[in-house]
Amino acid sequence: MSVRILVCAGEPSGDLHAGPVVAAIKARLPTAVIDAFGGPCLRAAGANVEWPMEEYTVMGFAEILGKIPAHYRLLRSLRGRFRARRYDLVILVDYPGFHLRVAEAAHAAGVAVLDYIAPQLWAWRPQRAPRFKRAVDRFAVIFPFEEPCLRALGLDARYVGHPLMDRPALITKSAARRQLGIADSDRVIALLPGSRTQELTRHWALFRDAGQRLLASGRVDRVLVAARPDQAYPEPGPVELSLAGADSVLAAANAAIVKSGTSTLEAALADTPMVVAHRVHPATAWFARRVMRVKWINLVNLIADADVVEEILQGAVTVDRLVDAASPLLDPTDPVTVAQRAGLAEVRARLGGPGAARRVAAMAVELLG
Repeated sequence: MSVRILVCAGEPSGDLHAGPVVAAIKARLPTAVIDAFGGPCLRAAGANVEWPMEEYTVMGFAEILGKIPAHYRLLRSLRGRFRARRYDLVILVDYPGFHLRVAEAAHAAGVAVLDYIAPQLWAWRPQRAPRFKRAVDRFAVIFPFEEPCLRALGLDARYVGHPLMDRPALITKSAARRQLGIADSDRVIALLPGSRTQELTRHWALFRDAGQRLLASGRVDRVLVAARPDQAYPEPGPVELSLAGADSVLAAANAAIVKSGTSTLEAALADTPMVVAHRVHPATAWFARRVMRVKWINLVNLIADADVVEEILQGAVTVDRLVDAASPLLDPTDPVTVAQRAGLAEVRARLGGPGAARRVAAMAVELLG
């Protein structure tokens, strides 16, 4: 009889990382039946996506309130399947608030649970650790500092490497510039305001206006946005919207203004100096200030455990502040740029090599017995 696995990825980034895991499991267990709460990457990897994540995905503590009823309906459906022993293993990818409840429901029914891209207990609310310890059999963590932090909280955590390292080889700066039609002598600033509508609502106008001011002042020759075809970018003016992908846009740039998140690691891998700016709903920010246990929110500084990149948050994100922070990064000889590039090199070294998806698949097979 084939093993049956449930994979849950509640948002686009989780879906992106869950897809290769499913492909790696399929390579080891070709007859495995894999159902999913997820999106296109899981579907392309061969999972049966019964619950499309687009019906549930939101961002932020305040914004999720409107989606609570849909999540409860999904949880009830999954709880019924666990009780009916429909699955031998549950793999949860990111999305910790909802996935903790899924893990508890699976554990109560005797179903093994593997958590990939573990909850950030090291950053906020470590008092949840006992609940996770009771409900989750193993954690596959993607940052080197997470394993000792979670083990200190009593959790079975193992470092598997970062899924970004599994992507194809990064495009070189010269190749990216040829692809985008940029001269070698051009000074370029990249803008990564986010991929979700909520992120763009809060970041786009500020990022755009900062890019336009850098262009008007002669400090840059081109301003490129890593844009998505399914999003709107009002009144871009001379700012160029590129659909070539974040990898190419970052590789071609001299510097970048980036929202917090995985984009900061993409910039680090491209060796592109950056300033990190991020705004969320005021209620979300209020809650975060009261529960966060770390000094920074951006991943580059967290991995380096140092002030590698400047971090600008909430009301401090203004056009003037963005321009002032980005300007020195456009000069490769500026001490700020030199120091940041040294920090980015350390981050790349700490991320290690490829193979995260294969290691998670090996954990899954081990838990299946």
